[in-house]
Amino acid sequence: MDGVYVPKLKVYLSTEQRERLEEIVRNGKSPAKKITHARVLLLSDQDHVEGGRGDAFIGKVLGLHRNTVYRIRARFVRDGEAPALNRKPRLTPPTPPKLDGRGEAHLIQLCCSAPPEGRARWTLSLLAKELVGRKIVTSICIETVNKALKKTNCSLGRPSDSASPKSPAGTSSRGWRKSSTSMRKRRTQTSR
Repeated sequence: MDGVYVPKLKVYLSTEQRERLEEIVRNGKSPAKKITHARVLLLSDQDHVEGGRGDAFIGKVLGLHRNTVYRIRARFVRDGEAPALNRKPRLTPPTPPKLDGRGEAHLIQLCCSAPPEGRARWTLSLLAKELVGRKIVTSICIETVNKALKKTNCSLGRPSDSASPKSPAGTSSRGWRKSSTSMRKRRTQTSR
């Protein structure tokens, strides 16, 4: 932006918008970027006594680059308050998942199969090594295997592993019940 004329987009906040932005800054419960963007808009407000500051001043005060300040103001003027405050949601995750549907199906198949010879059951590390050995994935962490198993309700600790969730069966222990007689006895004993 050096040497290039950029028309200044002026921010004019209504009293309701200003109150909302001041509340965001004051309560401190919002994400840090949202609070910073609210501060930028408050300092950019042309109708307020403390507002109408330049990009370089706002950037210096808030520790931002002046281009960032310009983009926040431009987003507010063009798109409105919500897009200027909130981050743009990603359409896709930054890294693709290691296990897709096909990989998860192989993992479940492994869990349901007999464990390797000399082992009583599958462990997370054995499952990870087997997935790499079968060339389903190039490499995988045991935490990724664990998350995939949690997602399918498959537990390695149960004696009969299956990929489908178990139907809720009746428990052997009865629920807690209050006894009105025991409560009365305590009250009478304490009143003496």
